[in-house]
Amino acid sequence: MPGGAFAPADGAGRGDEVETSSGISRALQVIFAVAESDEPDVGVSELARSLGYSKTVIHRVVRTLVASGFFTVDERTRRYRLGPGAVSVGLAAIARLEVPSIAQPYMEDLVSRTGETVTLSARYSHQRMYLSQVLSPREIRMAVPLGQLFPLHIGGSSKAILSALRREELDDYLDRALAGGRSVISREELEEQLAAIRRRGYAVSRGERQVDAGSVAAPIYDATGGVYGAMSVCGPVGRFSPDKVEEFGTLLVETAATVSRRLGHRPAAS
Repeated sequence: MPGGAFAPADGAGRGDEVETSSGISRALQVIFAVAESDEPDVGVSELARSLGYSKTVIHRVVRTLVASGFFTVDERTRRYRLGPGAVSVGLAAIARLEVPSIAQPYMEDLVSRTGETVTLSARYSHQRMYLSQVLSPREIRMAVPLGQLFPLHIGGSSKAILSALRREELDDYLDRALAGGRSVISREELEEQLAAIRRRGYAVSRGERQVDAGSVAAPIYDATGGVYGAMSVCGPVGRFSPDKVEEFGTLLVETAATVSRRLGHRPAAS
């Protein structure tokens, strides 16, 4: 469009766009490197070495990020960490996540592949709640009560969440839930079950919370690395043979990992 309003001015054009894009790409690489570091802060030399850029380039990027409030710097050690700008962006992103909407298409896909009802639960402190479900198309099927709270040590979805708690959170829960010997399960037996869930990646329940109901459930994680909740495949226990349990478990682990990534979860490198 010669002479038009969108014509490049003063020779600006494709080269400037490429340089801008390259600068944004480098800044994002630096941000993710600091965010994913095992240490609370990172130095310029470490960033340059891990990302393959010169220290001059990294120093220019981190200076800009500090000026914008995205990073803070310890003036004594010259090491950088995420600042209030990064926290603000992260919290805004988390606040805008509508987890049931994000999970819905994946739940529908699981129903089509398993023929059973699929549910989504969220953890609420020492309890969990069904947020949504996609019902099985079969005439005889399972439906769950949305909005009702359940303890974390009874049933497939609950134990999937419990198995994914950080150690101190798990100990706190078990101390409270199993106090006084009133539980029908011992702490040792429950710990063994949770260890088995972690090994295979999913929990299995046959008539545990609801008579004649079977379920397989896998944990879902959020951007903080903590457990958000669980997704389950559930139905009449007679349709949950060992072969079906293994099949459903494999599908669930894969689907739960995908939803977790959509929530910003980045698993630690093994």
